[in-house]
Amino acid sequence: MADKPRIKLPKEAAKGEVIQIKTLVSHVMESGQRKDAQGKTIPRKIINKFACEFNGKPVFSCVLEPAISANPYIQFDAKVDEAGTFKFSWTDDDGTVIAAEEKIALKA
Repeated sequence: MADKPRIKLPKEAAKGEVIQIKTLVSHVMESGQRKDAQGKTIPRKIINKFACEFNGKPVFSCVLEPAISANPYIQFDAKVDEAGTFKFSWTDDDGTVIAAEEKIALKA
């Protein structure tokens, strides 16, 4: 369905630092309102939920609507108090989940 999501965040951060996280996932985000060449409605198929957690704790989540463009880009900030793993998930209308992980270390 989709290519591997692109995620950009620092490889390390100071304890207590607020970092910026950028994500982009390849997806058609079909709204269900367009018609094909034969005049038939193209079925809706969108990513409707995004979530990020760090070491098992929620960091950021949002609900996406049909008005979101193809290949949704999401940017947010997170405070890092310890080394660990960010887990990202994008959930499609049909229940398909695209998942990715990125680790971050603490600066010495």
